[in-house]
Amino acid sequence: MSAAHLTFAMVAACAAIPLFAQHSFTPADIEDGGKLFRDNCVACHGPEGNLVDGVDLGHGKFRRGATEDDVIRIIQDGIPGTAMPPNKLTDFQAGTILEYLHTVATSGRTAAPNGDVARGKAIFQGKGGCANCHRVYGVGSRVGPDLSDIGALRRAAEIELSILDPNAEVLPQNRYYRVTTKSGETITGRLLNEDTFSLQLLDTKERLLSFQRTDLRGAGFLNESPMPSYRGKLTKTEQDDLVTYLLSLKGF
Repeated sequence: MSAAHLTFAMVAACAAIPLFAQHSFTPADIEDGGKLFRDNCVACHGPEGNLVDGVDLGHGKFRRGATEDDVIRIIQDGIPGTAMPPNKLTDFQAGTILEYLHTVATSGRTAAPNGDVARGKAIFQGKGGCANCHRVYGVGSRVGPDLSDIGALRRAAEIELSILDPNAEVLPQNRYYRVTTKSGETITGRLLNEDTFSLQLLDTKERLLSFQRTDLRGAGFLNESPMPSYRGKLTKTEQDDLVTYLLSLKGF
């Protein structure tokens, strides 16, 4: 067999293998899949991929598509006429999302810790000082992300990690933005809008500020979370209470 025929045969053989089966995923790949899922899918499908009626992505239960390859295509192309949008993801990236959900499913559904919602709310509003940055059901600060539906978006382990190690994963929409004016003043906050000529942000004092780019020396997102770690600041019981309270927040 010539080299050309051999190459064609190898390509044809690979094409016959399902997309999902063509890859093996490392723990790092699966972690990246979790990040992609939280960035692109969790708002509709829930933290474990089973929020949409008739769909359980981790256990291979699909409303449309008979195989995981079909689901990969749906992840990439979306479903016209529905709330499922297209996503600019490669076959491998879409595959890591499915593998992450398989891992979640086979490790067991996330159970809430044995905490107390009322005590957790008291910690949120009191000792933890969480309301100084976060808002829940219209009460609290707008400086940090609104947590009114955090329980519908994040798993217990992810919420606990955010409390103990905020820098472990900072979602793109939660990254803080810093500007430095030509006079040397530095302002940090949440970026609200930007265009070619200006930008607006909500600073840490909840002031809505607008800047002309010509007046700035520099501007950009911060990689680290402004949230402090509560490791060692809360007892294990207090951590469980706080996580249980946050898991109870499912939106209005």
